[in-house]
Amino acid sequence: MSGKTPADGQDWRVFHATGSAPDGGPRTLPEAPPWRRFGGGPALPPPPDDEQAARRRLGHAEPVSQLDEKSIDTVNAALLLRRPLLVTGPPGVGKSTLAYLIARELGLGQVLEWSIVSRTTLRDGLCSYDALGRAQAIAAWQAGMRAHLAPDDAAPGDSSRSVPALGDFITLGPLGTALLPYDRPRVLLVDELDKSDIDLPNDLLHVLENGNYEIPELVREADSQALVHTSDPGLRAVVNDGRVECREFPVVVITSNGEREFPAAFRRRCLPLEMRTPTREQLLTMVESHFRALPSDAGTLIDDFMERVRMGGTHSLDQLLNAVQLTTKSGFQTDAARRTLVELLLRDLAKGR
Repeated sequence: MSGKTPADGQDWRVFHATGSAPDGGPRTLPEAPPWRRFGGGPALPPPPDDEQAARRRLGHAEPVSQLDEKSIDTVNAALLLRRPLLVTGPPGVGKSTLAYLIARELGLGQVLEWSIVSRTTLRDGLCSYDALGRAQAIAAWQAGMRAHLAPDDAAPGDSSRSVPALGDFITLGPLGTALLPYDRPRVLLVDELDKSDIDLPNDLLHVLENGNYEIPELVREADSQALVHTSDPGLRAVVNDGRVECREFPVVVITSNGEREFPAAFRRRCLPLEMRTPTREQLLTMVESHFRALPSDAGTLIDDFMERVRMGGTHSLDQLLNAVQLTTKSGFQTDAARRTLVELLLRDLAKGR
């Protein structure tokens, strides 16, 4: 896509919705505006990639963009201004896939997913503390110390065995991990925020504005440093003085199915993006991307899918992929069996059964 080009001849956009991994190294984002710069540190190593997760979302071939020029501009504005994207649209239209598209194209590593339910709190996204596990570990340590030290030579302050470290029992959540001090932004997917308790969007305001948070258990601890677990499997990070602050504000993709309105103060901090049902050509390319080649009769299924959407039904893209998989790959011999299966797989989700 050509995009708008400023007077100096350079395309201002860093994201073009191609989903292609960068050639010659990750793309460099322009410097953040002065009011969106943060001072976290020291910088952590780059996050790992998760190409398997990206392929599940995007397919094997270069994915087709569901975004028009205006939508691509909105994504780039969010990237350059370091502001969250609030992505709305029907269920299953591919809102959460946008986070994987951005991560792959800009080379930003594994996407951090925070799936929201009605019981989710801000603390769930930031960090968790296993108080019971630590109490059990300390009790076991004390018992081991008593067995290890003889009454005559034991000194009350003997530290031959280390006390279980507090950081061993703290795990940063997806939001907490995204706000660690990386040189390049992490990608955070906040999925279905409209499912949350009414207070969660307001609780997010401070974190989205200031890019930092405190871990109360570490603030009260005498040690100035703690090594904690993160949401990246097997990786840990050092937290100083119980406070985490980002160096680069993460790429935050917040999805909503439109089941509720968000407070004005929350919407002010986000850039809105509405995603619509893909066109027939886009659906054909998406199916081909996932199956490596366009299966026979896929066009007929896509036409059926689009007609059901046009008639006002609620349908998701994974329903279409499931229908293509079973009816074109599984050797159904009779039209009756195939038709029954299609009706089951492409049922209207709004009807509740």
